[in-house]
Amino acid sequence: MSSTILPKIQWQRQSQLDSNSVHSLLISLMRGLAALQVAAAHLRSEMFPGLKAMIDPPLYYQLLAFATGFAHQAVVVFFLISGWLVGGSLLNRIGQPGALLSYAIDRATRLWTVLVPAMCFMLAVGIFIADADPGSADFAAANEYSATAFVGNLLGLQTVLVKNFGGNYALWSLANETWYYIQFPLLLFVFMSRSRLRQLAAATALVLIAGALPQAITLYFTLWLLGALFSRVRIECGNGLRLALVAIGLGCSVWFRIHGSNDDLTFDSFLQDLVYSLPLLFILASLQRPLILRSAFNQGLAKVAHLLSEFSFTLYVIHIPTIKLLRYFGLQEFGRSKLAVDAPLDYAVYFGMLLALLGTAYVSYRLFESHTFRLRRAIKNAVQPQRVRPAIVSASAE
Repeated sequence: MSSTILPKIQWQRQSQLDSNSVHSLLISLMRGLAALQVAAAHLRSEMFPGLKAMIDPPLYYQLLAFATGFAHQAVVVFFLISGWLVGGSLLNRIGQPGALLSYAIDRATRLWTVLVPAMCFMLAVGIFIADADPGSADFAAANEYSATAFVGNLLGLQTVLVKNFGGNYALWSLANETWYYIQFPLLLFVFMSRSRLRQLAAATALVLIAGALPQAITLYFTLWLLGALFSRVRIECGNGLRLALVAIGLGCSVWFRIHGSNDDLTFDSFLQDLVYSLPLLFILASLQRPLILRSAFNQGLAKVAHLLSEFSFTLYVIHIPTIKLLRYFGLQEFGRSKLAVDAPLDYAVYFGMLLALLGTAYVSYRLFESHTFRLRRAIKNAVQPQRVRPAIVSASAE
């Protein structure tokens, strides 16, 4: 590893997406912890009263509220990682025969293998807790449980034309992801196609999409693109610079958590999210070296990171309906659906519920998401039997 003071920055012809590298371990750890942060934040907001509405909250609740208050930053991390993995993967394959068809199959199976069973689970929960009418044939977009909302959420139209299916407000960010998956190849066509007509058609499509989408979705596409860009950058630097960047990134994240905009993704929050995104991407680009797990601690850390990362998407998608179900049981069995900030035992209940969210997500992952690559391979064999299909990269590349 280089010991020079100034970093050495190189452009790579191929993004390094294999799982046997230090930055891949860090990506897995960040993705798993980001999903855990979102689930813990939403569980706290659903089960405890809002901190701002309290006059003199206990110190231990203030600590819990602070520790579970980084859901906004966690979603930004998802976008950066998605750009790195998905964008980097397409950059590696672009120009190969069948690359775009393979990319479309990868993206559809990635989303729908989790979303279809998850939304069926949401519907079942809605019927069970009497939030949805099983006899209704309503197709109106305003109905959270309508067929229109179901299909719209599969196509990334939540927050654009339809509501989040089943009142699952965590699904809003999947609209961003879906449109980024569409916009990125169009952007590549604009700059890489040899046909002027295709370039013009792709540019026109991008303009029309940007005009139709909420402005924040297009604005945050730039952060997604930064992830894709940095996947092609290799940085050699010393540990001192890395530690300084970690301190800067964490410090800025904490500062913006306290003083910044932490609700929706808006123009006001974009600059702050960019500030801590750049150090994070710099660190990832500087850790593209082989992963050597000599100690038992490092081996254990790698296993935990891999496990959390594997079912992080499922956890993100189904934790809201699971919370709804747990609150319903709490109301039916104990006469209350909220926890008290001044009751220490209720914090044990909170963490027990968090474990229940993890357990439910893992079971769902084993039933559905874990079969994504098998389904993907079967579809590719069916639609591309005679073509040379691009190699499937590791699971870390989604």
